[in-house]
Amino acid sequence: MNNPRALASHEASHQENLAGLVERVTFHNPDNGFCVLRLKARGQRDLVTVIGHAALISAGEFVQAVGAWTNDREHGLQFRASFLKVSPPTTLAGIEKYLGSGMIRGIGPAYAKRLTGAFAEAVFDIIEQEPGRLREIEGIGPKRAERIVAGWAEQKVVREIILFLHAQGVGTSRAVRIFKTYGADAVAVISENPYRLARDIRGIGFKTADQIAMKVGIAQDAMIRVRAGVSYALAEAMDEGHCGLPADELKTLTADLIEVPAAPIETALTLELQEGTVVADTVGDRPCIFLSGLYRAEQAIAERLHTLADRPPPWAEIDVDKAIPWLETRAGITLAESQRQALRLALSSKVLVITGGPGVGKTTLVNSILKALVAKSVKVALCAPTGRAAKRLTETTGVEARTIHRLLETDPKNGGFRRTEDNPLDCELLVVDEVSMVDVPLMRALLRALPDSAGLLLVGDVDQLPSVGPGQVLGDVIDSGAVPVVRLTEVFRQAATSRVIVNAHRINQGQMPEAAQAGAQSDFHIVDAADPAQALAKVLAVVRDRIPKAFGLDPIRDVQVLCPMNRGGVGARSLNIELQKALNPPGEARVERFGWIYGPGDKVMQVENNYDREVYNGDLGIVARIDAEAGDLVVTFDGRDVAYPFGELDELVLAYATTIHKSQGSEYPAVVIPVMTQHYTMLARNLLYTGVTRGKKLVVLVGQRRAIAIAVKNGGTRRRWSKLREWLNSRSRPRLDLSPSFPSKRASPEEAGTPSV
Repeated sequence: MNNPRALASHEASHQENLAGLVERVTFHNPDNGFCVLRLKARGQRDLVTVIGHAALISAGEFVQAVGAWTNDREHGLQFRASFLKVSPPTTLAGIEKYLGSGMIRGIGPAYAKRLTGAFAEAVFDIIEQEPGRLREIEGIGPKRAERIVAGWAEQKVVREIILFLHAQGVGTSRAVRIFKTYGADAVAVISENPYRLARDIRGIGFKTADQIAMKVGIAQDAMIRVRAGVSYALAEAMDEGHCGLPADELKTLTADLIEVPAAPIETALTLELQEGTVVADTVGDRPCIFLSGLYRAEQAIAERLHTLADRPPPWAEIDVDKAIPWLETRAGITLAESQRQALRLALSSKVLVITGGPGVGKTTLVNSILKALVAKSVKVALCAPTGRAAKRLTETTGVEARTIHRLLETDPKNGGFRRTEDNPLDCELLVVDEVSMVDVPLMRALLRALPDSAGLLLVGDVDQLPSVGPGQVLGDVIDSGAVPVVRLTEVFRQAATSRVIVNAHRINQGQMPEAAQAGAQSDFHIVDAADPAQALAKVLAVVRDRIPKAFGLDPIRDVQVLCPMNRGGVGARSLNIELQKALNPPGEARVERFGWIYGPGDKVMQVENNYDREVYNGDLGIVARIDAEAGDLVVTFDGRDVAYPFGELDELVLAYATTIHKSQGSEYPAVVIPVMTQHYTMLARNLLYTGVTRGKKLVVLVGQRRAIAIAVKNGGTRRRWSKLREWLNSRSRPRLDLSPSFPSKRASPEEAGTPSV
């Protein structure tokens, strides 16, 4: 089939070969290799447009491409190459075009014509083997000749590196990243220790590095591989929330992951300990191994909290008995006795934790604390882990809140944050919301930037899931007794009219949620589904039809499907594909990368922190447009456009459905949660509780009541291996655990319909 227009109707997955000379480079991004080429292809009368990735590309070069034809609405017929192999030109016309393209310093079109006229097809050999003969050309003196030789050598090195990486199975876009990181040393680095790739290059993990290692001849039991395997096992444990692992579990996990016997693992572990990559200590009586950075971070958190708590508050003593009537009058509320007690403790403490579920008055209490202190001219700063949580904190307090990353001023160039002990935050009280989401490295960075004199207020729901990242900071701080803690438990009357809040507390207390009566108006519903296929159909119907019709909500922007896990027929990945088909099927303007198809209007989520773009793990956005010519996909995050080169779309996933873990810190108008027994390994009380508390106006559970019962009864949380509580535990502070009353007879008007802080 030689007619490309007939081929245009083929599926994008249909791979074909195309070869020819580059007539013109329309666009080339040197940072990621993305390029748009005009190609004089074999068997084609007209020039064709080729889109792909190449580290270096110039007119006149010979290209071999593997890909598929697509018919772009704006740009017409294009060949989208999944792989490009670039070779120096061999024809005289191609050589002249190549030399005149500006690819080699010192040669422009005029000198290219003179060189090919003098040396014909031998010009490359002359530059490389007899550079002195370049002086035979009129106008080429010693300096220009030197520039030409150096430029040719540089291009040759880059090409050799890319060809080497291709031979090891590395795609072009990642090959460009590797070259940008290591430069001319890339081949030497990879040949010596390919496992550095997993540490240094975003998007390359141990498994990819291991495949490359096998191709360059590194044996399965080589010590360099086994040592990398120990770090890989600890990184896997970190992804599960651990800061370390019991030594025996680490050895077993390493052996399973890299399939080597125990003896070399013992040796590798000894070498890693000697080098300081890992640290040995105990948790309780259990010998454990920690990644050294996490170990030091937990140690620093404990030391910092002890130092802060030992000092008096930076504000003068406040007469709470006079402050309470003033606060109640200004806010038009009546504080419950539990809130008055908590306020007394808060205004006399330099460090305080406030915890509790939805509807218990955390917002009212935090607002009261802020009003009392701001009235005394105390300078406050507010932050939360995610943009959505920060926005909600701003709305509920009336004080500007920022994400933790923005507050600490991320430093993309040097890594880390600009705010440190040498450049501390300018505040006398720091309020941190949604602390259950804050992992060990981020809490370490926050405390590092907090002035010694400042107060610290940590707010969060300890019964929610712990952070996605390593550690369980909020739980460890509360359990240690190292700082004062207020646990609010009264559910106020207005909040108790919400079945979402009532059922969240029922789940948290180990009771089954109560479904709405058939036909009754409610903000909490259970839709029965006997099996995964039925659950899938009902989730689609609820999201696409029933919620928009009954509640007037937008199915893409207002409704969020939250899954216990990624895998399975009703896991987040499968549901994303089905929901995309139902809500925003891909059109002609689309791009397919890293297993996903994206089109304008798709809901997407950032899955790692990117300090350059100022988007962070868990941020939700909408695809605004796709620019095939520039090789960019543009996503709108909270009104701000962010561009992603196609080669970096591994930072995004579709987000019509996401895991409950990824939803932490966010609230959505409506939440739909599939709960099936196939999710058995993940069904736990705190998981279901966290998912339900994400719903602001509506929660719908779809699935089996047996699965819901399994989750409700499973109150045991998975242990996270961490040393923080032990380090904090050496000191004990006041604790205000307010007895439950459900609901309270006294209501706080401010809590009605207000998201908890």
